[in-house]
Amino acid sequence: MTKHFRTVSAMALATAIGFSASAAQADEHMPGEGVSVQPITSGIAEEIFQHEILFEGLRRLGYEVEDPLEAEYAVMHVALGQGDADFTGVHWNLLHEEFYQNSGGDEQLTKMGNLIANVLQGYLIDKATADEYGITNLEQLQDPEIAAIFDADGDGMADLTGCNPGWGCELVIEHQLPEYGLGDTVRHNQGSYFALMADTIARFEQDEPILYYTWTPLWVSGVLVPGEDVEWLEVPYTSLPGNDDATPEDTSANGLNLGFAVDDIRVLANRDWAEANPAAARFLELVEIDINDVSAQNLLMRDGEDSMSDIEAHADAWIEENADTFEGWVEEARQVE
Repeated sequence: MTKHFRTVSAMALATAIGFSASAAQADEHMPGEGVSVQPITSGIAEEIFQHEILFEGLRRLGYEVEDPLEAEYAVMHVALGQGDADFTGVHWNLLHEEFYQNSGGDEQLTKMGNLIANVLQGYLIDKATADEYGITNLEQLQDPEIAAIFDADGDGMADLTGCNPGWGCELVIEHQLPEYGLGDTVRHNQGSYFALMADTIARFEQDEPILYYTWTPLWVSGVLVPGEDVEWLEVPYTSLPGNDDATPEDTSANGLNLGFAVDDIRVLANRDWAEANPAAARFLELVEIDINDVSAQNLLMRDGEDSMSDIEAHADAWIEENADTFEGWVEEARQVE
């Protein structure tokens, strides 16, 4: 009898707890209930992490997040402008401005928040070569003898591991090489960036000189650490394609003119969608992720934790570590009418 009573009591308690949880959930406002969201990404694995954080917040608001579409950055902007996708978390505010304007600008699109602040881009060489030859500025590669130090294929020109076509950074590089008088001494190697960087790192590990472009946040600067393994190169002066108003202040970080605008990664959304889904828009506006957190997660991927389940676990861990802040964003978005 006693055992039976305890069993019934336990069942009753579980039922009561379940009822309370259900009631609490029912009381929780779900502005996205019944609404599906179509994100779009670049398809670059190192950019999945921030999207998974965004997806989880939208799910907690009741939205159904569809599997993301994938496209190169320029095509991604067009898809957002046309309403074929709803949002992305990889819009570089300055670097992608031409893509933004060509895809409808403010009439079709809206930029939200400041997802990852103070992202950098630029040119680097190995520290050993920088120290041996006193190389601090990209302009020094005008000298064929200096350029030949970085010749990896025997043609006498410096081999620059560069930027994939369609990313936006290639437009800056292709503008700057002739602008700085490097058209005859530096070759911009393009293709699969990460395959090219794997070869670049292998050459570094064999104590060979290297010259490459990279950006932060990314795992590359966790493997080739600026100030220890490699050094940023300055540019002789600021010159950006389609932006005659850019100043050294715009392209400088830590006292160095890196040649690329110090930028921010923002959420970009279709304007009509954002206006129709104010709770989602508010959440996407609020989210901020420290650049060092993204770089650290990218390094985990480089070290082997690169499956989709690994990346999802990284995002879950970040949300748990920042639970109060994250829940605050969700709750604030939930209050939007």
